[in-house]
Amino acid sequence: MTYGLFIDYGYCTGCHTCEVACKKEHHLERGQWGIHVLQDGPRQKEDGSWEFTYLPLPTSLCDLCSERVGEGRLPMCVHHCQAGVMEFGELEELTKLQRRTPNSVVFRPVAG
Repeated sequence: MTYGLFIDYGYCTGCHTCEVACKKEHHLERGQWGIHVLQDGPRQKEDGSWEFTYLPLPTSLCDLCSERVGEGRLPMCVHHCQAGVMEFGELEELTKLQRRTPNSVVFRPVAG
C-alpha cells in the first residue's frame, strides 16, 4: 500500500503548527522544512471580495513520519493540525476524498 496526505487547504488557518511539529520531530535546522505553509494573497478579486489562502506544502524532507506511522501513530503534522485539514491514509482512499473536496490536494512522499 502507498500512503499520503490529504490537505483541504480551503480551511487552513495558517497557524503553522504543522511546521513546528514537523521541525521538532525531525530536528530540522533553521530554513529546513518537512512541511511548509505558504501564503497566497491577500488580493482583491474582480467582484470586490478578497482571496487569502494558506497552502501547507510537504517538501522533499517529508517521509510521512515513517517511524511514528510504523508505531501506529499519525504523522506529526496531521496529529497537531489545529484546523483538522489534514488526513493520513492510503492514496486510493485519499484520492476519492479529494474528488469530493474542492480546494484540496493529495501528497505522497517522493522516493529518494
